[in-house]
Amino acid sequence: MTASLTDSPLPGLKLLSRGKVRDIYDLGDSLLMVASDRISAYDVVLPDPVPDKGKVLNQISLYWFEALQAIVPHHLLTGRVDEFPAVCRPHAEWLEGRSMLVRKARPLTIECVVRGYLSGSGWESYHRSGEICGIRLPPGLRESDRLPQTLFTPSTKEAIGQHDVNISFAQAGERIGNDLAEQVRDASLRLYGAGAALAEAKGIIIADTKFEFGLAEGRLLLIDEVLTPDSSRFWPRQHYLPGRSQQSYDKQYVRDYLNAIGWNRTPPGPHLPAEVIENTRRKYLEALRAITGHGL
Repeated sequence: MTASLTDSPLPGLKLLSRGKVRDIYDLGDSLLMVASDRISAYDVVLPDPVPDKGKVLNQISLYWFEALQAIVPHHLLTGRVDEFPAVCRPHAEWLEGRSMLVRKARPLTIECVVRGYLSGSGWESYHRSGEICGIRLPPGLRESDRLPQTLFTPSTKEAIGQHDVNISFAQAGERIGNDLAEQVRDASLRLYGAGAALAEAKGIIIADTKFEFGLAEGRLLLIDEVLTPDSSRFWPRQHYLPGRSQQSYDKQYVRDYLNAIGWNRTPPGPHLPAEVIENTRRKYLEALRAITGHGL
């Protein structure tokens, strides 16, 4: 196991922003995205990293950018450190496996959530009101049931430590414009449909996921991460049984632990026991092998 990377130590590079997981550096004509081993839950960054997590997220995203590029263009330029600008070379050891060079794009102010199964906040909302983000669903659905149709349920994109808020499609249109909202809805549904089919053939059900998009020279680009255990719910198909919560390859395991100890989902996040950290790491590595066919 390699040392955890909590904050990317890259002196000489201009740090543009630091997200829940990714650190972004401005290289002039492009951006350098570095996936740390930080883990967040309920939009709060937890104090303990999960070793190798950033590498797993980066490798899975690289796989999906290539696999889905015929559906929507993306911002990825290269994930090969030896093809990065010369200014990055002193940091090659840190960057290897956990970074990518990307085009600059202006991120949209919504997150594009797609749901194929009834789980998480969607299940909570349905159980309470029979709806998800204003979309009425048939009565009698069970937790983890496959939805009668795939749903696009956007949310706001809030600052670190603040909770994203589910919004209606109409509200998404008010934020980014109706035409653009229709573009990202259609792109998100196509991406999810193709990705979910590929993953199911590999033994993984992608119950739901979150995509992000940006604009570059007027063109819509898929950005950030794609169909990872951080942005999606991954369930092993062989253990799928509706009517209950599912075994998972994703950070739902961490959420379950945090719910069990009664955390109130506000900062600061609690420390994770060593067992939870190691089990989470193992689940992420299993997801990497299942999706890409290789480990780190």
